[in-house]
Amino acid sequence: MVVSIRRAFALAGLALLSWADALVELVAFLVLCVGLVFFFTPAVDWARGRSARTRELVSRWCEVEVAPPYRPAPAEPERESDGWFRDGNQLYKRAWWIRWNRRFTWIMEDPATSREFGWQVLNPAFALVTALVSLVAGRRALRWYGRWTRYWLGPRPVVAPRKRWLHRHVEALGHQLGILALGFVHLVFSVWQLVVIVGAAPMAAPLVVGCRTVSDTLRREAGNWTGVHIARPYLPPPGLPVPRADGLYQVGKQLYDEPWWPVQRARTQWILRDRATWRDLAGGALIPLVSLVLTLPTVVCFGWGLTGLVLLWGWRPFVAAPVQWYPLPEVSTHLGALAQTPLALVLLVAGLAPAPWLARQQARFVRVWLGPTEATRLAQRVARLDQSRTDVTVAQAAELRRIERDLHDGIQSRLVAMGLKLGAVEALIDHDPEAAKQLAAELRAASAEALTELRLLVRGIHPPVLSERGLVDAVRAVALDSPLKVDVTAEVPARVEQPAEACAYFAVCELLGNAAKHAGAKRVSIALTYAEGVLRVVVTDDGRGGAEAARGSGLRGIERRLGAFDGTLSLTSPPGGPTEAILEVPCQTVRAPSSPKTSTSSGTA
Repeated sequence: MVVSIRRAFALAGLALLSWADALVELVAFLVLCVGLVFFFTPAVDWARGRSARTRELVSRWCEVEVAPPYRPAPAEPERESDGWFRDGNQLYKRAWWIRWNRRFTWIMEDPATSREFGWQVLNPAFALVTALVSLVAGRRALRWYGRWTRYWLGPRPVVAPRKRWLHRHVEALGHQLGILALGFVHLVFSVWQLVVIVGAAPMAAPLVVGCRTVSDTLRREAGNWTGVHIARPYLPPPGLPVPRADGLYQVGKQLYDEPWWPVQRARTQWILRDRATWRDLAGGALIPLVSLVLTLPTVVCFGWGLTGLVLLWGWRPFVAAPVQWYPLPEVSTHLGALAQTPLALVLLVAGLAPAPWLARQQARFVRVWLGPTEATRLAQRVARLDQSRTDVTVAQAAELRRIERDLHDGIQSRLVAMGLKLGAVEALIDHDPEAAKQLAAELRAASAEALTELRLLVRGIHPPVLSERGLVDAVRAVALDSPLKVDVTAEVPARVEQPAEACAYFAVCELLGNAAKHAGAKRVSIALTYAEGVLRVVVTDDGRGGAEAARGSGLRGIERRLGAFDGTLSLTSPPGGPTEAILEVPCQTVRAPSSPKTSTSSGTA
């Protein structure tokens, strides 16, 4: 009993330090909002050390095992063969920026970060109550505290539970505040961009491109929180300048020996002539204002009602003097508090009820200013089609070279060898029939091998099962041949155009190969659906994650294939997995398939 009491008070003393951790993280977040981004990650890492110590003590003293809840840490950057570090399409001489950026993204996107902050705020009060209860309950109070800690600091199941009304609306209020905070951050960076554009326009391009990550964050989080998709509106960057016949680079009437200045001038013009740049600046001023107007009523109503409940039932019973919840009269009895409680509850409901709708309106307003216009969509489509045409031409040339190489090095050499053996058979058939028969048998085996190789080559160009049975059965056949456990579900009411089927089929084959060779996956699920003129394929594996389309030639090949059909590849692959690839191919249906709605599963070979 005495040992349990000592341990409970020791945990309570350690818990008081959680308020210091929460204060440091809050200050670091406020500093982050004004653009000083390098302090937030060390603050969270420092606080996680205290959480790790608490988990260790709880596991030893409270007999409740608490595992770390964090996602796997990002991998260390790897130096390329040319000595550079690569992050997406950017090259760096040193790895510290890539390492910091990956760690910052890992911390910000991990749900355990927000849960840990909530634990830091609430834990001291609960730990003090546990210490007092341990005077009577002993080890039982420690087990209560262990379960409390495991709920906040332990891992959560992957499948999220169904949210109740209060949870959904409080979360929506948090989303409103989040969009408001990101809007103010966007305002700060917009002011910086405007100052640089007006004062030093040649230096504006790198700053504007860097600040667009803030706008991308606002677009992404607003879409994740409210379901309002906001696409990037920017025009594609200019290509490298082409030198003249004499090797010089021309910009207007000026010639340059090196391409540096023409590149900088082209990027500056690209930034200044892009309407999305000026819309971002205007949105930086208007989005915080509109978000404040939409958020203020809900915050006032919810805060007023919550203050009333705290005063009436959380503060009044512990003080001798009466309390007053403005503008209502003072209350000193339970009956008076009960009479004022309905008004506080009404204010709470009035503040929370419109929060989801208001959050969506905030996101729609963000889409008005930070989303693409019709002119921007048309320009992006033209640029994408131009790029896809170039990619398709290059891919077709490479495919023709591959087929020619396979025919020349494989089947052609076999046919030449067979011709030589036929000549030997003609020479031996009269005076050495046994040797002629042996050569004839070798010719028969060689012809079978050539036929098998020819069938494999034809299958690589266009599988017969794809032409005869359609995409669903072809994917099922690939799943049965895969060494992984593959689940295939399909809801395709009709067969689509053959070029689109071939594009989706080879993309699925490439993704299955990546899951087996690079991801270390054991299980893959493939879902095929068709709706509103779009064939959608979702491939999910349980591998190690960390896949990037910019670094994988196979994924780039999938993007090139999809680009020919104006399709898209969306890849989500956090470190530690799972990896989800979503393929969307616009196409038309031609006729009903043999099995419009199917589900199959393959085991390990």
